Amino acid sequence: MPGDAADILLALGRVLLGGLFVVGGIRHFFIVDIITPMIAGRGLPMPKLVLYVGSIFQIVAGLLLMLGLWVAPAAFGLIVFTVTASVMLVNFWDMEGPARQSALSTCLSNGAIVGGLLIAAATAL
Repeated sequence: MPGDAADILLALGRVLLGGLFVVGGIRHFFIVDIITPMIAGRGLPMPKLVLYVGSIFQIVAGLLLMLGLWVAPAAFGLIVFTVTASVMLVNFWDMEGPARQSALSTCLSNGAIVGGLLIAAATAL
C-alpha cells in the first residue's frame, strides 16, 4: 500500500479510536448520577472525583490520539484506563443471565479496543 494511503488510514483509525474516548468522556458528565453509585459500589473513595478525573483523562488522551500528538503515551494511558475500568466496573463474573451476557460483550469489545490502542501505539514508536 502506498505511503499516502497508509497514512490516511492510520489517521482515520486514530480519529475513530480517539473519538470513542472523547465522546465517552463527555457523555459521563451527563450521567454522573448513574455512574457515581456504580463507582462507589466498587469501594472506591470519592467516586464523583474519580469519575471526573477519569472522564477528563479520557477526553484529553482521546484528543491527543485524534490529533496524532504523543500517540504512544496517550494510547498506553488509555489502555491502562480501559483495562482498569473493565475490571472495576464491567464485572460480568458477578452477574447472571442477560446482564452477564451484556457485560461479557462489553468486556470483549474493550479487549478489541485495547488491541486497536496497541496498534496505534506500535505505529507511533
